[in-house]
Amino acid sequence: MPKASNLPKLAVAAAFLLALAGCATPTPYAPADRYQQNGYTDRQLTDTRWRVTFTGNSVTARDQVEDYLMLRAAEVTLDSGHNYFRFDTRDTQTQTRTTAFSSGYYGPGAFWGRGWGFGSRWGGYYPYGGYFGGGFGGGFGYGGGMDIVTTNRYQAFAEIIVLTDEQAKDEPRAVDAKSVVRHLMPPPPPPRP
Repeated sequence: MPKASNLPKLAVAAAFLLALAGCATPTPYAPADRYQQNGYTDRQLTDTRWRVTFTGNSVTARDQVEDYLMLRAAEVTLDSGHNYFRFDTRDTQTQTRTTAFSSGYYGPGAFWGRGWGFGSRWGGYYPYGGYFGGGFGGGFGYGGGMDIVTTNRYQAFAEIIVLTDEQAKDEPRAVDAKSVVRHLMPPPPPPRP
């Protein structure tokens, strides 16, 4: 039987493990909805220009996020009646979150963590909506050691221009959308037991 003084620690550990279990699989290739930030989005800007994004969770690798962005760009191209596209802009942003957990006894204790948000390599204003940034905070007191957990999430975004077959012949950066879909389409999910 755990001592009464250890029960708060066990409750926090159990809550943390339950929260972690909900994020234990990479983001599937699917549209993002208004309740879920992970997945792809796309928006038509002009007759031939689209903005495409893919946001992964903390266990989705950067190269997977970038592959899913490429796949969505190809699908948007084919859905618009074109076979080729080119990237006008493209970037991948990293969201880093650092969390500190007290591994000592409960009561007043030192705690600090770093703020987080999506940001480009150069910092500043994110051109597709909103500012980003972070901050530092802390407290002082006594307590045991600290466990620091750092996680990364990636968001890839691009503006693409869809091309006619004639335009693609003269464009060295043209990407064949059918080839991308053929090579990057994820396998279907396994059947449920």
